[in-house]
Amino acid sequence: MQAGSSRRLVSFLGTLGALIVVIAGIVFSQASDGAPPAATTGIPTPLATASDAPGATVTVGAIGATTPARTPTSRTVPTATVAPTVAANRPTPTATSPPRAPSAVPAANDGLATVPFASLPPEAQQTIALIDRGGPFPYDRDGITFGNREGLLPAQANGYYREYTVITPGSPDRGARRIIAGRDGQRYYTDDHYESFRRVVR
Repeated sequence: MQAGSSRRLVSFLGTLGALIVVIAGIVFSQASDGAPPAATTGIPTPLATASDAPGATVTVGAIGATTPARTPTSRTVPTATVAPTVAANRPTPTATSPPRAPSAVPAANDGLATVPFASLPPEAQQTIALIDRGGPFPYDRDGITFGNREGLLPAQANGYYREYTVITPGSPDRGARRIIAGRDGQRYYTDDHYESFRRVVR
């Protein structure tokens, strides 16, 4: 008898609890449907300020949506590269010495007659030009020592004077004309095979 009463009580309480839950749900639903909707302007109202820190989020509007903040992008500024200046290895111009004029003939009070270079026969001028250049000479005996045995030239040590042939057109041999060259630049002309001399003046 008591056991049956207990079961009926437990069943009633269970039914009552379920009913209370249903009623509470209905009341809550009606309360939600009767609340006026929130006014919106179409512009989401930020509820949080965007942070510059990477990975920060921004809460937008009343619905709590979050938008990832933009991470600042670092810009690479192009650097102008200046090519190193290479000094050109330019050769330094050097002054070119003008061609040297023939050695001046020393003044001599030798008592000999003189003859201008331009007044000499062309063959004698050519011989003097060969002497100044150092050859080549037409005869093997050109350049041998002139001993000055006649004593007509100023006295000098042996080997000071050298003799050179002046070609005589039409002669079958060396002929009688010579140029005698002194070591210090003197030039003497003879056309009679050392019988007389004239000092050449240039």
